[in-house]
Amino acid sequence: MLFEPRSGRLAAWGNALLAGLVSPDEAVSSIVGEDATHRVAGLPGEEGPVGLSLALGRLRALGAAGLRVALPAPGHPLGLSGPPEFNARALEAEEAVVCVGAALGLVPEVTEVGPAGDVHVSVVWHCLPVREAPPADVPSLGEAERELAEALREATTVLTRLDVAASGPVAEAALSAYRARAEAGREALAPGYPARAVRVLALAQRVDLMVSLAYERGHGGAVAASEMAARAEALRPVERVARRALVAAYNAAVEERERG
Repeated sequence: MLFEPRSGRLAAWGNALLAGLVSPDEAVSSIVGEDATHRVAGLPGEEGPVGLSLALGRLRALGAAGLRVALPAPGHPLGLSGPPEFNARALEAEEAVVCVGAALGLVPEVTEVGPAGDVHVSVVWHCLPVREAPPADVPSLGEAERELAEALREATTVLTRLDVAASGPVAEAALSAYRARAEAGREALAPGYPARAVRVLALAQRVDLMVSLAYERGHGGAVAASEMAARAEALRPVERVARRALVAAYNAAVEERERG
C-alpha cells in the first residue's frame, strides 16, 4: 500500500552511491528491491542495455553528481524541465529520474510476466536527453511538510463527513503494515539524507495511503452525485500535495549538498 516509486529508490540509493556512502552492490540491491532485474538502455557509449552498477558508474563519468525524482501527472509536470519528448515519456510512466550535472534522464518501462502470486517484474530504464533547467513545482522540505499537515487535516474532515474515511479490516491491515514499516525504520531513503526528509517521506506515504484507501472503499456513504463529486474534489489536491512532498523528500540529499 505504501507508495515507493522506483524512481525514488533509484534516486535515493544512486545519490548515496555517487556520494561514496554505499557500495555498488548495496545500491543495486536496494534499487532492485523485489523486482527481478533492472537494466539501463540508451546510455551514451553503450550499444545495448547494461546493468545498474555499470550505468551508475557511467553516469558519474558523464558528469552526474546527483539524481532528482520527477512524479508528473496530467496537467502537473512535477519535477520535469523538458524537452517535450522526455516529458511525454515521463508522464506516460508517471515517474522519472533526472541527472544533476549531466543532461540526461531515466524513464522506467516495467514488464510483468506470470500468474498472480508469482509475477516476474523486469525494469528497463530508458536514458534520454533532458533540458538543464530548474525542475517544475518542486517545494522545499519545509514547505512540503506544512502542506502535508494542512492537507491531511482538511481531507480527513471532508472524507469523514462523507463516510469514506479509511476504516474496516482492509484499511486496518494496511495501516498496521504502515506502522510496522515506520517502526522498523525507513529504508526507502538511503544514507546521506537529512532526518527531515525521512519525516516528510513517511508523512507523504501516510497521506497517499489514506487517499488510496478512500478510493478503494468505493463510494462509501457518498451515494449522491454531489457527495461523490465533493469526495473527488477533496482527494485531488491531497494527491497533488503528497506527490510534491515525495519529490521534495527524494531530492533532499541533492538539495542539501548544493546548499552546503
